[in-house]
Amino acid sequence: MSLKIERADRIATITLDRPPVNAITLSIYQEIAEIFEAVAAWDDINCVVFSAAGSKAFCAGLDLNEFLAATVEDDPARAAIIRRCFAAIRHAAVPVIAAVNGPALGAGCVIASVCDIRIASENARFGMPEINVGRCGGASHMQRHLPQGMLRKMYFTGQPISAQEAYRLGFVQEVVPFDDLAMTAHGLAQTIAAKAPIGLRMAKRALNEVEFMQTEAGYEHEQAYSTKLMATEDAREATRAVVEKRAPIWVGR
Repeated sequence: MSLKIERADRIATITLDRPPVNAITLSIYQEIAEIFEAVAAWDDINCVVFSAAGSKAFCAGLDLNEFLAATVEDDPARAAIIRRCFAAIRHAAVPVIAAVNGPALGAGCVIASVCDIRIASENARFGMPEINVGRCGGASHMQRHLPQGMLRKMYFTGQPISAQEAYRLGFVQEVVPFDDLAMTAHGLAQTIAAKAPIGLRMAKRALNEVEFMQTEAGYEHEQAYSTKLMATEDAREATRAVVEKRAPIWVGR
């Protein structure tokens, strides 16, 4: 398998491991989709860290050798599998942190974009080089994060941006030395994983659902989730813990 999964302390670490540059095949797209869809049933997990092995790349995109063998007739079915993969990450039941250890190009850039939070090493780069191989990229996902001018420059030129530029634009939330990446990502994951399980799941759904709604309608929708959450035992425990100045004890109800 090209994906490794570790589960501990309410954190799942999913690592893409396909040397040398973690290029993705259709079967890996399917594997990623299945794993992230399964997260909903992982009651012991409150946060996911999506990482990659090595230092050469987070993910260099689609495996071009496989792509060369594909036919136009096959493309719609392949495209559906790829859409399922990206949707599974974006709509995972719990927050997902991308720990970007190197260049994230093409599909790798989109994978980072559909995670909730991105932490990048200093050697990371983000690009959509699809125009160089006769394809269109994942602009519909990337435009959630980037200004149109920068998006179109990346799209038309195929040239990547640095981790530092991605941070300046707000696409990346933190840039750290390569050796600090895993520790930083897992430190953030630990902070998130300590929150109420039901609260995290409701918050994730609310954020995804209100993202493209009008402000007032979106806030009303968000308030509806808040009311649902208020009815849970964990919500009451959260308030008690703050008042009593102690760590909360979650029961998952």
